[in-house]
Amino acid sequence: MLLALLALWLILGGVAAVILSGSFDEEPTVRLVGRDAPVNVSARSPDDLSAHNSPTLVRNPVRPANLAVSSRIDTPEFSCGLHVSADAGATWRQTPIPAPAGAQKCFAPDVAFSADGTLYLSFVTLAGPGNVPNALWLSKSTDGGQTLSTPLKVHGELTFQVRLATDPGNAKRIFLTWLQADEVGVLRISGTNSPIVAARSDDAGATWTDPAPVSGSARERVVTPAPVVGRDGSLYVLYQDLGEDRLDYEGVHRGQGGPAYDGRFSLVMARSRDGLGGWQESVVDTQIAPIGRFLVFLPPAPSVAIDDDGRLYAAFQDDRLGDPDVNLWTLEPGASKWNGPRRVNDTRRRDGTAQYLPRLAVAPDGRLDVLYYDRRADAENVMNHVSLQSSFDHGESFTSALRLSSQAFDSTIGFGRKEGLPDLGSRLALISSDRAALGVWTDTRAGTPATQKQDLAQGVISVSDPYRLPDAAETALRYGGFAAVLAGLILLGLVLRSRRRGARAATA
Repeated sequence: MLLALLALWLILGGVAAVILSGSFDEEPTVRLVGRDAPVNVSARSPDDLSAHNSPTLVRNPVRPANLAVSSRIDTPEFSCGLHVSADAGATWRQTPIPAPAGAQKCFAPDVAFSADGTLYLSFVTLAGPGNVPNALWLSKSTDGGQTLSTPLKVHGELTFQVRLATDPGNAKRIFLTWLQADEVGVLRISGTNSPIVAARSDDAGATWTDPAPVSGSARERVVTPAPVVGRDGSLYVLYQDLGEDRLDYEGVHRGQGGPAYDGRFSLVMARSRDGLGGWQESVVDTQIAPIGRFLVFLPPAPSVAIDDDGRLYAAFQDDRLGDPDVNLWTLEPGASKWNGPRRVNDTRRRDGTAQYLPRLAVAPDGRLDVLYYDRRADAENVMNHVSLQSSFDHGESFTSALRLSSQAFDSTIGFGRKEGLPDLGSRLALISSDRAALGVWTDTRAGTPATQKQDLAQGVISVSDPYRLPDAAETALRYGGFAAVLAGLILLGLVLRSRRRGARAATA
């Protein structure tokens, strides 16, 4: 009797262990934390009509609660913004940006932390009646962004769409990428000799290499470099090839709204494993359908991210299905062909609303987050919200959209509204950890068509995974359960066979 009970206990306990081990495969819960809140100080002041947009948000790897966000300011004057936080975004303070000697207009900043916690800020200064870049500058901070050093000049004229990246394994190595224009006119780039280039510093920004061409000479109309550095030090630069689009590149639309260019763009990835030499080109997609007109000096930018395994992600807006969607492409480690596009937004296909300008971030545990503007709640396709979706399987599937914005805001408020070409900026911002994500976007709820006021708003999500166990523990529980069931069945079989023998003996 005792052996039979032991066998039954082994079987039931083993089955329970197997079932329990399966529960560890449940998808974590992603939820919104509190309400969205303003970032820039001027958001709280009705008298300050600054139009903050195009944020970059970064976290200090040495002090994770130390955050910094830069912003482009379009109106009432071209300018730059930098806000820092010492409490993970609970509060923000604005840091003055020192002006280079003799320079007046700071514009189009970008920001990055190096591996040792140094904060770097890049920007251009503008000059002339056309307000075009006359120099590229770099400033840095060793106190988390509370103060900035006197800017050092990196390069000269016509440096557009400048982006900054740091090497996660080398605290002294910094990269800058930009579109180096050869000749420009009003709202246009002239000719076809304006490549994407990159420069590198190995001494924390004191000196720089000469700019090296990133885009091939056969690509005549390229824009929007987006750099990222892998753990092995390789530099990746994602950019757009506009093909034959003279409408936007050469400003044929004269800054006026209207139908988008009816051709196709390409997304291209360039990689350099040895600093800035030996560039290899990888075509992500050749069928990007533009969603609207834009100014070539301030175009919408794609987003790129890389995880610790070396898996690359690219995301951008695309109109190939008939309205703007967020698409994702993935390049597995060691692969040569991109997978995708995979449609991220979980709206009904061709519903007539826009989901656009995605921003990617990868958490240390591999979770992929995508932040984007979302008009699904407005049948008129004007009022924006901001949505976030997460993937726990490297972009194969995504959670349902989570709305970060508590109030819809007008997508037509901003620089260029009068010409039918309003500008919310070139990008959104996002950082992700294993248990949370923080997104920053351009918000117009405090603005009007007359003021053109834009602010930076932030929203936070949490990722709850109470059932996660180390893989080894989960495997041990699962196979231990199988072993217990097997042992119980064997023991039960022996008990039953012993009873049958006993019964035959008693009969005999």
